[in-house]
Amino acid sequence: MATVTMQATAAVFRPCASKSRFLTGSSGKLNREVSVRTTVTPSTGAFKVKAGKGEWLPGLPSPAYLNGSLPGDNGFDPLGLAEDPENLRWFIQAELVNSRWAMLGVAGMLLPEVFTKIGILNVPKWYDAGKEEYFASSSTLFVIEFILFHYVEIRRWQDIKNPGCVNQDPIFKQYSLPPNECGYPGGIFNPLNFAPTVEAKEKELANGRLAMLAFLGFIVQHNVTGKGPFDNLLQHLADPWHNTIVQTLGGN
Repeated sequence: MATVTMQATAAVFRPCASKSRFLTGSSGKLNREVSVRTTVTPSTGAFKVKAGKGEWLPGLPSPAYLNGSLPGDNGFDPLGLAEDPENLRWFIQAELVNSRWAMLGVAGMLLPEVFTKIGILNVPKWYDAGKEEYFASSSTLFVIEFILFHYVEIRRWQDIKNPGCVNQDPIFKQYSLPPNECGYPGGIFNPLNFAPTVEAKEKELANGRLAMLAFLGFIVQHNVTGKGPFDNLLQHLADPWHNTIVQTLGGN
């Protein structure tokens, strides 16, 4: 029975003989060979289909400049933006930095809302935080943030252009970055002294990409419902059959 099921199901994944020009690479040819790995369990006859590393879309060959050696490389570059090696180096670090900011941003949006809801904190929702009064005016805070970010970005750009040139912290002399590990700081930013292994880099990028999607989802969700993610979750749990995305988009 397992053999019959595998043969019948595998036929669904058999590539069509005709060639498509949709989402092709620079050569205009689409490799239609799909690698299907099946794993059969003796008791149930179930199997799994896995795409090989570097195949963000099974059957679509990865660009030559994305050979799977980079952490998080799934061959995804349909517009060919990273074909230039210099651009690729910059995009690698840009994604890493944006991933880290997204993880901090999602935590900063979600956790205060949760803690306020359960009574541990009493802070405004993230979408109302800009209306609060702080120790300085909004223009002063903007100038301070601009200077600080400008300083950090200049050092990051120098590190990308010449890895290792900014390893020594100019303020905290006791801290230094790992040699030639661009984008992976140490010292005060790595208090538990985690090693920048390939597995750790893969996990960080996976979580960072998820956080970027979550951040975008929070923004869209608030624009549609006027509430934060935790309030929307509680609303859905209170009546799962009527408080869904279908009713929300339908205006009910």
